[in-house]
Formats: sequence, structure tokens, C-alpha cells
Amino acid sequence: MPRSCRQIVHAPCKVNLHLGIYAEKDARGYHRVDSVMVPVGLGNTITIEPADETSVLFEPALDGPARRNATQRAIGLLSQELGVDECVSVCIERQIPSGGGLGSSSADAGSVLRALAERWGVDPLDRRVVGVARRVGADVAFFLNPVPSLLRGAGDTLEKTFPALVGVPLALVMPPGCASSTREVYEEFDRDPALPSSCDALCDALALRDVQGAAAHLYNNLAPAALRLQPVMGEPAAWLSRQPGVMASQITGSGSCSFAICETTSVAERIARAAENEHGWWAKAVFTVGLDGQVC
Repeated sequence: MPRSCRQIVHAPCKVNLHLGIYAEKDARGYHRVDSVMVPVGLGNTITIEPADETSVLFEPALDGPARRNATQRAIGLLSQELGVDECVSVCIERQIPSGGGLGSSSADAGSVLRALAERWGVDPLDRRVVGVARRVGADVAFFLNPVPSLLRGAGDTLEKTFPALVGVPLALVMPPGCASSTREVYEEFDRDPALPSSCDALCDALALRDVQGAAAHLYNNLAPAALRLQPVMGEPAAWLSRQPGVMASQITGSGSCSFAICETTSVAERIARAAENEHGWWAKAVFTVGLDGQVC
């Protein structure tokens, strides 16, 4: 790809269909994790262009530096790893809310790594790119190839992928003012760790594109720790589970967003409207998507 070109990338968010945390940690201090994720069609639009110096700009601007630093660090590490000296400007138009368990900073960093790998003539799943993704953050590797996947290790080692699961309607709901700190949630988990259940039944359902089977096996053993820290996120989670037309629901990641797998698009849209209008919660009706966030 010519380095003078402009790239526009769609960075989807994710939900965890299964998140199983173990008490044991690796040398980096990351917990051992079984994580089954699917990409969702709520995403950021990322524009990458050649520049005199590397920069990362968010629109709207971020309050804190952490998310910017993840993307900037990813660019610097990949440039160093591949021996590339091109500087780029990166503009990220934000739609994914921070602190929701939707993978916001990981989506940005992983999608930029994927785009830069292609720009610099390297397969996004090249071991060097994957190695950089793992150094930047636990979920970043998923966004190098955002398809339904099981990741182990610290949630950064791809175990297997599943057939595309496109067009499944979801409702995302998140109460205001309770964005989760992933670090704090894991610290709370460590106070009373629970051995996770197996993800085998869920993986079997995904292999068959069995949406009902997958819905029957949603799981997240990090959610109780998140709820102890932010009990208010339990309100939309419980509310979602009671809505007609919901196949299953749970908190994603370390919170604070909950999602519902819905029987139809109209159900997801109705739930999102009610969440916003009746409760004042942030809410979106979305779909699971294919690679690059495109419904295909």
C-alpha cells in the first residue's frame, strides 16, 4: 500500500459472550482468562494519514490520557518492531463509550495496528504485530482480526475462531456516571476469586452458528466484582433480563454496559428507546457484524 495514501478504518466494539477469570496471574500480573468475544456494529471511525510527526487526536476529546496512550504506544511499538520510520496522524471519531466493557481503547489500538500492518506490507496476524498487540493490552489482539473468537492466556492469545455471526440484534444499555475501572474491578475480584465455568458449550454453539444455544450459555464471573463496586449497573442488567423478546443478557467485560441478545431488530430498538426515554440510560440498538464492522 502506498504510504502517501489515506486510510479510513471502522473499529467495531465487542461484547463478551463468555468471560472466565482465574485467580492465577502471568509474569506481567495479568489474570489467566477464557474470553469469547464477538464484534458489534457500534464503532469508531479512524482516519490515518502521513504526517511530519506522529499524533493521535480524538473527536470528541478524551478527559484522560490512557486511551490516547494505548493507541500512540501501539504505533510506536509497531514502527520499532518493523523498522518503519513513517510518521502518521491518527484521528479517531468516537462512538464507543469509555468504561463500558466494550473494548474502547483496545478497539482503537488494535484497529490502528491492523491498518498500519497493511499499510506497511505486513499481515495483521504476523507474529510481530500480534506481539505488539499483546504488549499494549489484553484485548488488543482480538481487534487484529475481529471475528467471533476464543482467546486464552490473558485474553490475548487466540485459541480459535468461529464462523461469522452477522446480523444478530443486540441492545446495549449503560447507566450514566458509573464507568468502570478495569484495574479496580480485577482488584475486587481478587478479594473473593471464583473458579470460572467452562466455555465449551458456548463454543460448540458458535461453531454451529446456533444463536439460541449461544444465548443459553452466556457467562461472566467478573460481573459480581463489578457490581460490588458499582451496584447501580445492576439496575439495567436486571431490567434487560425482564424485557419481552430478550433471549439472554449480561454485563460485558468489567462493566458498566449490559447487553441483551434479542429475538428481532424491533425488540432491540424498542428496548433501546425505553432505556433512554424511561430511565435516562445510554442505549443503542446494534447488530453483530463481520470483519471491518460491515454487515455482509
